[in-house]
Amino acid sequence: MEYKISQEMRCFLKAPHDNLTHLPPLPTPLGGGTPPTDSMTTAEDMSPVSHLDLLRVVERVHRRYLDLFRLDLGRLGVDELSPSQVMMLFTIGADELTVRDLIDRGYYLGSNASYNLKRLLETGHIDRTASERDRRSARIRLSEKGRKLCEAVRKMDDSYYRLVARNAEEKRELEIAFKTLQRLEQVWTGALRYGGTQII
Repeated sequence: MEYKISQEMRCFLKAPHDNLTHLPPLPTPLGGGTPPTDSMTTAEDMSPVSHLDLLRVVERVHRRYLDLFRLDLGRLGVDELSPSQVMMLFTIGADELTVRDLIDRGYYLGSNASYNLKRLLETGHIDRTASERDRRSARIRLSEKGRKLCEAVRKMDDSYYRLVARNAEEKRELEIAFKTLQRLEQVWTGALRYGGTQII
């Protein structure tokens, strides 16, 4: 161990002090193998992540953001809607949807969707019209009030984005996280649709 440390110290002392990028490579460890680098992880870091671990993190992140979102809605003077109801406005977006389409798009339960849509209609954030082809099939879209609220929320979201994506590397990590969550959604949706997994 002392021999290894002294070798590393000599390498450091020989390096030019004005430019540390010219440091010579670390000597090969006494036991052979590859010298450690910043990109290498320890055995502890490489422990597998289970789907339950992911689910717990997603659940905590979702709850924490809803708490934050509730405070932001208060700052906007919006006290008649819950964060979940506001997020439903984003699920509707610029489209005109049937209730069935909305439920499929947002994975809502029918009873929850009906209650939230009723509340959004009462507060004037959505408009409801009967379908020309089938009057029993109501169609919903954002009202002017709903669109303005979505614009205000997007402006707040931009500030949070800048907190978690401060440079190119963090932006790339955020994109990777988004794509990973999308892939998990697809896998879990497929497992639900086709009967889960076969345990061998």
